[in-house]
Amino acid sequence: MELISSYNLIIEFSVIIILSFLFNGLSRKTNIPAVLMLIALGVILQYILQYFTSETIDFFPILEVLGIVGLIMIVLEAALELELKREKLIPILKSLAIALIGLGLSTWAAASILYYYISDMSMQSAWLYATPLSILSSAIIIPSVAGLRAKKREFHIYESTFSDILGIMLFYFLTGKLNPAEDSGLVGFGGNFLLTITISLIASYAIILIFQKIKSNVKLFLMIAVLLLLYALGKKMHLSSLIIILIFGLVIANMKLFFKGRLSKWLDYDKAHQIYHELHTITGETAFVVRTLFFVIFGLTITITSLFNLQVALISSMLILSIYGIRIILLWIFEGKDVIPQAFIAPRGLITVLLYYAIPEEAIVPGFEPGILLFVIIGTSLIMTVAMIYEKRRSAKAVDLANGRAVGSVKWKVPSVLENEDK
Repeated sequence: MELISSYNLIIEFSVIIILSFLFNGLSRKTNIPAVLMLIALGVILQYILQYFTSETIDFFPILEVLGIVGLIMIVLEAALELELKREKLIPILKSLAIALIGLGLSTWAAASILYYYISDMSMQSAWLYATPLSILSSAIIIPSVAGLRAKKREFHIYESTFSDILGIMLFYFLTGKLNPAEDSGLVGFGGNFLLTITISLIASYAIILIFQKIKSNVKLFLMIAVLLLLYALGKKMHLSSLIIILIFGLVIANMKLFFKGRLSKWLDYDKAHQIYHELHTITGETAFVVRTLFFVIFGLTITITSLFNLQVALISSMLILSIYGIRIILLWIFEGKDVIPQAFIAPRGLITVLLYYAIPEEAIVPGFEPGILLFVIIGTSLIMTVAMIYEKRRSAKAVDLANGRAVGSVKWKVPSVLENEDK
C-alpha cells in the first residue's frame, strides 16, 4: 500500500492538523498537555508505517527544520505578548534570575548524574547532554498556562522564554569548548552577546520602519522570511540568533516605549500596530502547525521499548527528582510559600529534542540511551498535568467558597429586611 503519495500526504497532513486541534480542546478540559497526545499519535503512526511498509524513512532532516522554525515561532509568539512596563521590571528580572540559576543548577546536577551512571561519559560530554535536559519547554508551557491567573501566567511566559534563550547560549558555548581553536572564552562570548543585541535592535527598527511603508497586503510571510533569514545568518556568524527574534518581538509589541522623541516622528503607529496585530495572529497559527508536525514526527522516530529499560528508568527518575528538588527550593526563596503549581510546571520538550540532535559527533557517547529524553519529557509533562488539575480544582473550590459566603451573607440580611417591613 502506497502511503507516501501526493494525495495521501495531503490527507495525512489534514487529519493530523484536525486531530491536533481536537487535542488542544481536550487539553483545556483535562489539563493533559496536547504535546503528549501528539507524541502518542506519532508512535501509533510509526507502528502503522511498519505494518504497511518495510521501508525506513529518515525523518531527521524534517524534524530538525521543523524544530528550528517552531522554536523561532514560539519565542516570537511569546515576545509579542510581553509588555515592558515599569511595574513589570521586578517580575521580569525575578523570572530571569530564576531561569538563569535554575538552568545552571539543573545542568550541574544532571551532568553529575550522567557522568556517574553512564559509562564512557566524560564530564565535558555530560554537561552537553545535561543542558538540553535542563531547559524548560516554552512550546509546552505557554499554551498550557493560559488558564492561570495573570501574574502566574506572565511568570511562566517570561521564565520559559528566558530558559530557552539562556539554554541555547549555554549549549553553543559548551560546543565551542570542544574545539579550542574556535573557543573565544567568556570575553569573546560576552562580546558576541553585545553584538547580537546591537544587531537585533538595528534590524528591529529597520524592519518596522520599512514594513509600515509597504502597501501590499501580502507582507506578513515576507516579514517572517526576513526573520528566518536573520536567524540563519546569525547562526552562520555564531551569534545568539534567538535574541534577534526575542528583541524584534519586544520592540514591535512595545513600540511606544522604543519609538520615543525624534524616533516617534518616523513611526506611523496605526499602520505598525496593524502589522503587530496581524503578525500576532499568523505567528500563533504557524506555531500551532509547526509544533504539531514536530511532535508527531518526533513520535515517529522514537523507540518506545527504551522506556522499559531499568537503567533508563533509574537515571531518568533521578534527573526528574533533581529538576523538581532544585526548582522547589529556588521558587521558595524567590516567591515564598505560594509555589503551586509553578514548582511543578517544568516540562521538557521541543528544545530538549532539538539540542540533543545537535550534539557534535566528537561528544556523542554510545552508552547514552535516547529513551532518557523520552522518559524525562513524558515524566515532567505528566507531573505538570497533575499540578494543573490540582490548581484547577483548588481555584474552583475557592470560587465555590466565595460564592457560598456571598449567598450566606444575603440570607443573613433577608430576615432583617422583612422585620423592618413588618414594623
